[in-house]
Amino acid sequence: MKTILIKNARVVNEGEIYHADVLIKGKYIEKIERQGIAMPADEIIDAAGLYLLPGLIDDQVHFREPGLTWKGDIYTESRAAIAGGITSYMEMPNTVPGATTIPLLEEKYRRAAQCSLANYSFYMGTTNHNLEELLSIDNSRICGVKIFMGSSTGEMLVDEPKALENIFSQVNSLIATHCENDPLIKKNLAAFIDKYGENLTPEMHPLIRSEEACYLSSSFAVELAKKYNTRLHILHISTAKELALFDKDTPLLKKKITAEACIHHLWFSDRDYEAKGNLIKWNPAIKKESDRAALLQAVVENRIDVIASDHAPHTMEEKKLPYQKAPSGGPLVQHSLNALLQLHKKGKITLEKIAEKTAHHVAMLFEIDRRGFIREGYFADLVLVDLNKSFVVTKDNILYKCGWSPFAGERFDSQITHTYVNGHLAYNNGIFNESEMGMRLHFNR
Repeated sequence: MKTILIKNARVVNEGEIYHADVLIKGKYIEKIERQGIAMPADEIIDAAGLYLLPGLIDDQVHFREPGLTWKGDIYTESRAAIAGGITSYMEMPNTVPGATTIPLLEEKYRRAAQCSLANYSFYMGTTNHNLEELLSIDNSRICGVKIFMGSSTGEMLVDEPKALENIFSQVNSLIATHCENDPLIKKNLAAFIDKYGENLTPEMHPLIRSEEACYLSSSFAVELAKKYNTRLHILHISTAKELALFDKDTPLLKKKITAEACIHHLWFSDRDYEAKGNLIKWNPAIKKESDRAALLQAVVENRIDVIASDHAPHTMEEKKLPYQKAPSGGPLVQHSLNALLQLHKKGKITLEKIAEKTAHHVAMLFEIDRRGFIREGYFADLVLVDLNKSFVVTKDNILYKCGWSPFAGERFDSQITHTYVNGHLAYNNGIFNESEMGMRLHFNR
């Protein structure tokens, strides 16, 4: 098996930063040695001056395949993810058709095996009527099931009380939820239309998809989870008010209810709508500066357990539509780690906490087999970063199929230099090696 020796790296792992050499053999980390490794290898990388982190595991992306591939697809978006240091991802079921049956879900796995440069898993989607499918899931082979308790349409919106009770009480999988209260959102929207007609603007988005709409839904999900002892993971928390629903003192492995924050809610605030407009229109909405500050504090104090991207590309033509017609979501996987490293540069979060929230905790929370840590015997999913090499996000270096980024024009003061996926150097200073695909994630359940 091929061997790769990474020398002189500053390893960021399990709450420490230390100098070490790391030997990769085949797909796995063979040896980690703080005193250095003096042995031959097929390839030697001198990582002096660079930081070595566990590859990011993004637990929420929308890669748009099948059915929406003009926005993005598994190949293009996994390629952008690799350039951003993301070595594994978990993709959402709201494609066309929606992944609400096991055969449809397995079609996505087959497609990813052909073209995904990163490791992959896919959520099973829920509907008001697919309980039998959910009960037949092999939990060792999928990351979880996704419930849209708001902000979806047709079959993917689960809004029947009996269906929700059945899912929370009977399904043994990890349940991930999008929580917004649709009736309140519709009421708010009607009130804004009554006052402003059709001349609504993106600045109104966090008022229409309001703090209360998020809290009503999140608190209801928590109530159901506590009632039935359900393993619940609430995605993209966006308000300070919701944080009281989550525990910061219980160790992660003992938590039954966990929470995720997303890059855009940690970076932008409602003050950015004037300049960015629909480019930062997400559901849940980006809200006040005080919410952003509270979310970051909740990440640091472990009230929020993981950080993800909620990567959800749309074309620029779609985003240029009037507010009500423009879709919500935006592309982020290529720049998630850059944004977090920039927050680190600003003193907002440590490197150790970045590794914890983007890799360690994701692996622990989802019980992923041998990933998320720099440990001997684990898959060699690794990323090297240069904290002293800046670049500006421009159209020329954006890799998303949609061709734009909400960070366009932003100067980041760090760069991802190398990304290893299962021991394979998939990305090296702008050059991709696509000779090997990623692997299906497995879960110790």
